[in-house]
Amino acid sequence: MECCFCTIPIPIPDGRGRHRRGPANAICFDCYQGAQTIILSTNKTDDDTNSFHASRSHKGFVNALKWMEETKELLNEKMAYLSGFADAWRDRIHTDIRLKPGDNEPSIPAHRALLATRSVIFRNMLDSDKCKAPADQTITLPELDHEELEALLEFLYSGSLPKEKVKKHVCSLAIAADKYEIPFLQKFCENELLLSMNSSNALDILEIADTCSNQNLKEKAQSFIVSNMKDIVFTPDFDAFALKNPHLVAEITRASFVDSRKRKNEVR
Repeated sequence: MECCFCTIPIPIPDGRGRHRRGPANAICFDCYQGAQTIILSTNKTDDDTNSFHASRSHKGFVNALKWMEETKELLNEKMAYLSGFADAWRDRIHTDIRLKPGDNEPSIPAHRALLATRSVIFRNMLDSDKCKAPADQTITLPELDHEELEALLEFLYSGSLPKEKVKKHVCSLAIAADKYEIPFLQKFCENELLLSMNSSNALDILEIADTCSNQNLKEKAQSFIVSNMKDIVFTPDFDAFALKNPHLVAEITRASFVDSRKRKNEVR
């Protein structure tokens, strides 16, 4: 018998060491828990300001799914509404400050109010006497080149980036998010780095995590490296990494020793 949702086999013992045939509409434990979680989550949303049909969410799984669909539509409408900020940036509508990259490329116009709401550091910079006036004031972000700065601004205005820009600039954006204290971008970059982690970039991710003091990302990158030591340690990239980050190599060595000892104990 298979689960009617995920098609995973569901064994039903008949008491004689065999499995009997179950009903055609059976549901496995994992799918049951998932449905129950969805219903409980929608039941908690009883505030009409958060849901168009909060009271309906108490009527079961079908209405819980309807609530989720309505919420998705509302979020899509809200994103479209907020995209006006991105349009204002692209069209240079009433911009009142310029951000200059560190590679001597042209500065990029922006809006003080948006920068201040996205980053505490930007707010403090803009509150200083140097940035209060005039309207064409320029501040420099020396760690970013022109493309990286443009990607940062696009994210600050729209809350997202095209995949190709994410792939190209996620490392520099992660560092900028930490430096300028942009929590949403920090989480976004962390998720992207975790999803893209492989043997060729794990060392870079570990270095970024250490620079940004991101303990969760650091632990997962370190664990990945320890699990893939043969593919990572015997490479020129690791030699360069070791010269630049001896403290991280020491941490990897200790983590590898602990992992090896744990495996030996499990075998015993």
